[in-house]
Amino acid sequence: MDKVKINTMGSEVVDGFECKPKVLDPNKPIMHYKNIIYVCIDKRCSAAGSSKKADELRELLKDMNLDVGEQRIKISKSLCFGACRYKQVANIFSNTQANGIEEHNNIWLKKTQDYEIEKWKDLFIALKENRSLNGFEQIEMKVY
Repeated sequence: MDKVKINTMGSEVVDGFECKPKVLDPNKPIMHYKNIIYVCIDKRCSAAGSSKKADELRELLKDMNLDVGEQRIKISKSLCFGACRYKQVANIFSNTQANGIEEHNNIWLKKTQDYEIEKWKDLFIALKENRSLNGFEQIEMKVY
């Protein structure tokens, strides 16, 4: 007999998923996150890096205990951002309504395919501790 899987919000999970609830309760809030990082896994970006980058980063966050709680960092897969000239890109949003900071909101990182595990760890710790991300190569955004 299979064990019933319960997500961190206390809902029973659909077989084959990590957190998707079997019954959607619209009165339950979404899970808290401090930062969310969208990782491009589209054809060009994954060719430059890894198509499994998001999954690898989720595992790293679990190892660092940053996948739950007030400091939670969520990794989401994204398709093309239209920034292919920067190789594999990632976009960071900070939950400024909770404990995130404006400085970490809408940061675009380029060439993340070159990040070693230690660099990702440094990024996650900087986000957790609200430290500057100046050591991470960013894409300058312009409004036309």
